Amino acid sequence: MGKGRGGYGGGMPANMNNLLKQAQKMQKQMEDAQASLETEEATATAGGGAVEVTVSGKKEVTRITIDKEVVDPDDVEMLQDLIMAAVNEALRKMDEISSQRMNAITGGFGGGFGGGLF
Repeated sequence: MGKGRGGYGGGMPANMNNLLKQAQKMQKQMEDAQASLETEEATATAGGGAVEVTVSGKKEVTRITIDKEVVDPDDVEMLQDLIMAAVNEALRKMDEISSQRMNAITGGFGGGFGGGLF
């Protein structure tokens, strides 16, 4: 009756140890990928290139370029919409880059790993 511990003597089974090592390796790869992503940039345009926005891997806007021809004091809403569209598209592109990097590491098995890094 004293052996009611699942049939092993308290040590970690070899396959469990290998799994732990693989998880640690994957965690390190994901940390390295996150550090690499911070140096990446994604750029998007709106209005046929009238507004261009660049975001970093940290998802921060690093540059906005606005063509003078779209600066119309009588139609500020259009310029606001163009900026918003370009920012959202640049962020979407950065999300796509992040997802591709994560899938390359996890083989598409990203669910639950990464602690929200991507």
